Amino acid sequence: MINNINNANAFIVGSSQGIGLGFVRKLLQYDNFAKIYATYRSHESASELIALASQHPDQLVCLPLDITKESQISQCIECIEKSVDKLHLVINCVGLLHENPLQPEKSLRQINADNLMRYFQVNSIGAVLLAKHLLPLFRHSDRSIFASISAKIGSIGDNRLGGWYGYRASKAALNMFMRTVAIEYGRKSPQTVVVTLHPGTTDTRLSQPFQKNVPAEKLFSVEQTVAQLLAVIEKLDEDDSGQFFSWDGSSLPW
Repeated sequence: MINNINNANAFIVGSSQGIGLGFVRKLLQYDNFAKIYATYRSHESASELIALASQHPDQLVCLPLDITKESQISQCIECIEKSVDKLHLVINCVGLLHENPLQPEKSLRQINADNLMRYFQVNSIGAVLLAKHLLPLFRHSDRSIFASISAKIGSIGDNRLGGWYGYRASKAALNMFMRTVAIEYGRKSPQTVVVTLHPGTTDTRLSQPFQKNVPAEKLFSVEQTVAQLLAVIEKLDEDDSGQFFSWDGSSLPW
């Protein structure tokens, strides 16, 4: 789908490292992407992304963005609108599992209201605010994709182990937000396919503290994850909007 659009424009949210940076690197290899917009939260952690932009000054544009602040989301998208009038591929790669002192909860004793709010701000609310402000850039006649990186652990139907309350619930909320966005986009931007994607366990800073029990064949490199997810994206059609897919293209339960 995306390969067939000439002069396509992409927007990768959360690109300073991990899967987001991997998507930027991969899309720069495509011949048909005219512009790739990529966001980072802090300049200090985005050195690789900024170096890429210096190597591809006509194609890659880096933009600062804290996804928990709607004013910054609005300003970022207004900046994009000054140079292009449409987007064809948006991938929201922002996600939070742990940060000092926040860690996944193992029991109810560890539940903390501030930590829960932090999970929801980053993993859930930011995505639906993106959907709100991105709509004008999706309202065109070309097929387009709006994908958010979710996690299988956010599946309510698949939850058999418990724990990780904030992360599970915030990813489940992300799935519901995007399902609801897909319904509204279906009326207002019917060429846009809205999906959530489970990348599998990827060898990034997010998963690093929790890789010990992951079999080697189930721990993907960033490059492998990006290739697998792009393969899923490439096969999407309008009937897939509002769905939740795994890295292998299989549909996941809510």
